[in-house]
Amino acid sequence: MSNLTLAIDDEVLKRARIRALEQGTSVNAVVREYLEVYAGIDRERAVLGGLVDLARAVDSGGDRSGRTWVRDDLYETDRR
Repeated sequence: MSNLTLAIDDEVLKRARIRALEQGTSVNAVVREYLEVYAGIDRERAVLGGLVDLARAVDSGGDRSGRTWVRDDLYETDRR
C-alpha cells in the first residue's frame, strides 16, 4: 500500500477529524474510501459482490438429491 502526502487547510482537517470521530472512522479511511469510489474500485467490488450473492441465492442446478432439471420439466402440467 502506498503513502500519500496531502496539503489540507488546518481548519478543514480539524473539522474532518471531528466528523470522522463522530462517525467512528478516521480521515485516512474516509479519503481511502473516496479514492476507491473515484477510481471505480467500489463499483467493481459492488458488481462482483452482487454476482456472487446472486449465484448463491439461485438454485438452478438441481435439488438436494442431485436431480437436475430437464427441459420437459418446464412444460409439465398439473395432471390431477
